[in-house]
Amino acid sequence: MADHATPNPDRYFVPAPSAWPFALTVALVAILGGVSSYLEDKHIGPLPIYAGGALLVYILFRWFRGVALESEGGFYGAQVDRTYRWSMAWFIFSEVMFFGAFFGALYYARHLSLPWLGGEGSKIETNLQLWPGFENAWPTNGPAKLNGDFDTIPAFDVPFVNTLLLLTSGVTLTFAHHALKAGKRTQTILWMWATVALGCAFLFLQAEEYMHAYGDLNLKLASGIYGSTFFMLTGFHGMHVTLGTIMLLVITLRLMSGHFKPDSHFGFEGVAWYWHFVDVVWIGLFIVVYWL
Repeated sequence: MADHATPNPDRYFVPAPSAWPFALTVALVAILGGVSSYLEDKHIGPLPIYAGGALLVYILFRWFRGVALESEGGFYGAQVDRTYRWSMAWFIFSEVMFFGAFFGALYYARHLSLPWLGGEGSKIETNLQLWPGFENAWPTNGPAKLNGDFDTIPAFDVPFVNTLLLLTSGVTLTFAHHALKAGKRTQTILWMWATVALGCAFLFLQAEEYMHAYGDLNLKLASGIYGSTFFMLTGFHGMHVTLGTIMLLVITLRLMSGHFKPDSHFGFEGVAWYWHFVDVVWIGLFIVVYWL
């Protein structure tokens, strides 16, 4: 809970002890316990997932609201601002490593594992004993033909439209940032609503793409290594876009409430950093997963 004493921007602000971290841990344990029991066919009902999710939303709202009030109340000085900037930078770095692991798995499967299974570089040709007749071709559902044959999604269809949407959203967000620094709040809000709308459009089209893949193309998470890497990469990216869109919406509502100043708005900048990171990851996905 915030210590709402008289603000002193020259002193490093330390909030009072809070129960929110403990409560958030309880919510996350409930969600993970419910999901793991479902995946292991030990389903104890959806109550832990729903209860944990509801508690999570409540905690985040109250916790972030307190941080916003501290910021707008003038409690944060230059050192706190630097702390937030370093924290956000390291968080984004951890996200780079997260996606790097999945891109690495895709590279290993496509450029190392498949050639080996096809006999490339093999001196004893064990592939002939293990998987006779297997050909090194991408995309593949593996030698075992898991989930049967499937079709892929053309790059210059919905994925290309989604690429344009995300790139455009990066532009509108940049326009909003410049308008905020210029003190043009109305323009900032309008550009932010445009960015939120573009994020929602992306998510809608990706949901349509998933339904098309499952219903018409037989492309599923169980479709061998291609299906696994495709849905893991695009699915986690979609989750990040969802979180980013929620963050953009919150920032927009805060702008409408009079929050942020032209010379003090790291809450806005932090979300902008995150959104641009999501844009860059999608460009990599479009090239590596859909196009090549």
